Amino acid sequence: MAKAPVETRRSAASSSFVSPEELEALLEVMARHDASEVTHVRVVDGVRSRLTIRRGGQPIVHAVAAAPAPAAGPARAQVSHAAAPVAAAAPAAEAIEEGVVFVTSPLVGTFYRAPSPDAASFADVGTKIRPGQRLCIVEAMKLMNEIEAEIEGTILEVLVENGKPVEYGQKLFKVKKG
Repeated sequence: MAKAPVETRRSAASSSFVSPEELEALLEVMARHDASEVTHVRVVDGVRSRLTIRRGGQPIVHAVAAAPAPAAGPARAQVSHAAAPVAAAAPAAEAIEEGVVFVTSPLVGTFYRAPSPDAASFADVGTKIRPGQRLCIVEAMKLMNEIEAEIEGTILEVLVENGKPVEYGQKLFKVKKG
């Protein structure tokens, strides 16, 4: 039950997000690695789109305006049964103060601030974060899912205690953007 993020680039002239051949390839990756979920990320004209395919579920497409994409390079594919990154937790739409957002849990599980009990936390109050940086782990069904930042900012508050259960959409971190 792993998740395989795959990032590619496509020109604006392309007519569909995923071609039938690409969809078939994604499904083959799921079958070959016994993955329960695959996420396909594509950047077109500065807009990042994400397609998540889950076994037994409906495909979900998210379009998110993003910072300029990194320089073109080889496509990335990660598949791991032990510690697979989850789609980065999205900041909640609501903000208490201007420039303050929340990182929320993308799944139900157990919240861990560090990779092991004796290791340092991924992020503490005052930590400056950047997109793609690991913030915590949410364990679900014996899989350690790394939660990554989607924004740049500073952690103002950690809202969950280490080792406590979290729900889908629960606020994990309060972050000051910028």
